[in-house]
Amino acid sequence: MDGEPNSVLATTTPNGITTITINRPHHRNAVDPATGLKIYNAILAFENDPSQKVAILTGSEGAFCAGADLHKVAAMGDAKADHLLPFCGRNRGPMGPSRLQVKKPMIAAVAGHAVAGGLELSLVADMRVMEEDAVFGVFCRRWGVPLIDGGTVRLQAIVGLGRALDMILTGRPVGAQEALTMGLANRVVGKGRALEEAMRIAGQLLEFPQLCMNLDRDSCYYSAYNATSFEDALKNEFEKGVVVVEKESIKGAARFSSGAGRHGSFKEFERKGKL
Repeated sequence: MDGEPNSVLATTTPNGITTITINRPHHRNAVDPATGLKIYNAILAFENDPSQKVAILTGSEGAFCAGADLHKVAAMGDAKADHLLPFCGRNRGPMGPSRLQVKKPMIAAVAGHAVAGGLELSLVADMRVMEEDAVFGVFCRRWGVPLIDGGTVRLQAIVGLGRALDMILTGRPVGAQEALTMGLANRVVGKGRALEEAMRIAGQLLEFPQLCMNLDRDSCYYSAYNATSFEDALKNEFEKGVVVVEKESIKGAARFSSGAGRHGSFKEFERKGKL
């Protein structure tokens, strides 16, 4: 199925950071079906590996992802889109992992273009670290290719309906500073530094009490996408969160009482999080 055995590279560190790199630089890391399957499988492997705590999704050679490989789409000719799997829960989407709500934290390190399906892939992550000359955009607007990898669902949840519709209807490029002001980018860094900054953040996340952090993360997603009401969201937050009190909170409170983390300091965690 795949003539490019290295189209996706996955590496792990002993302390628990998985880096998944789309590696088709000759196509600006555009995703064909075989590459999408590899990204999907790499994320499932990350989810299922208890030694791995945080994932970073990135692209090789100064590009994140230019979206679906339109050369492969054009080669279909008049064929129907039979290669696209019907939606069925957590199965593979056209870009690969787009139907997943990833079970553990994931950061997108964005350089170059993250457009069309590449934008949608970046939205699968919890955070986006963006280089100062990188670009987001619904560039597929020009070619009649719809957002079918979560773009219309996740983008408006992250930046708000008005800003999402601006991007979706016009397809215009959105640079780093605008992306930062709208909440689409969480950090903006210098050229060539997105992966470095994503690794730094991931290292810090490793040092926090993991059960508490992941339950709070899950509660945010439940509230954004699954809650039937405000009361339902609050009930879920409390009932899931109260389990953490005996397992992590009492121990954490004792550390604070003994002098750690006073005046809002994160220095202890920043030191530990260095790779």
